[in-house]
Amino acid sequence: MGYAVRRQPDPRIAQCIRIVLGDVLSVLDVGAGAGSYEPSDLSVVAVEPSWQMIKQRSHGSGVVQARAEGLPFPDRSFDAVMAVLSIHHWQDRTRGLEECARVARQRVVILTWDPASEGFWLVQDYFPEMLAHDRPLFPTMESLGAALGPISVQATPIPWDCTDGFLGAYWRRPDAYLDASVRAGMSPFSRVSDSGSRIKRLRSDLASGRWARRHGDLLGLQSVDMGYRLVTAELH
Repeated sequence: MGYAVRRQPDPRIAQCIRIVLGDVLSVLDVGAGAGSYEPSDLSVVAVEPSWQMIKQRSHGSGVVQARAEGLPFPDRSFDAVMAVLSIHHWQDRTRGLEECARVARQRVVILTWDPASEGFWLVQDYFPEMLAHDRPLFPTMESLGAALGPISVQATPIPWDCTDGFLGAYWRRPDAYLDASVRAGMSPFSRVSDSGSRIKRLRSDLASGRWARRHGDLLGLQSVDMGYRLVTAELH
């Protein structure tokens, strides 16, 4: 099953992004992937370095194969620039952020994960190396402010039935992580060499009730804050 099938935009997250984009008409989506969160009511141009991801795009917005660090557009080309869960894939975050600010007229909007967060049970109990690996890849809120100027930071709780299959999406549906096709849509699993033994342990913990004894309180929650943040920089 393809990445674009598993990574369907969650409408509640999409609404949060659309609200902070505000009264703009044109948007550049940087590190766009399959274009999950590109607003349908705006003029959108996408930038994506991977041809494999570009081929999975299913809608008509224009796409340019390029990297965040070298956006092939003149200064102030777009009302806004957005980047949704992509900044940790950039080779040079500082340069990429400078490029985003250069081509934006009004604002830069970034959905990312705060590396100061503790994550959630999957990485805490079963894959702690994911936290160790990812923390240096994600920018701190302070470094985003240093690169973009004054920013506003909005916590983005993840709903229990989130339709976008990123790593934290199934926090209340632990059985989903047993499915290899679900894990295939989560880039952190590609960096784990022995995930099989940990998945086997998770399967055992679910069957024995151990997971429920440790985390059963989650089953009554509608959403949780796992450190996902919507960051907005207003440009002047």
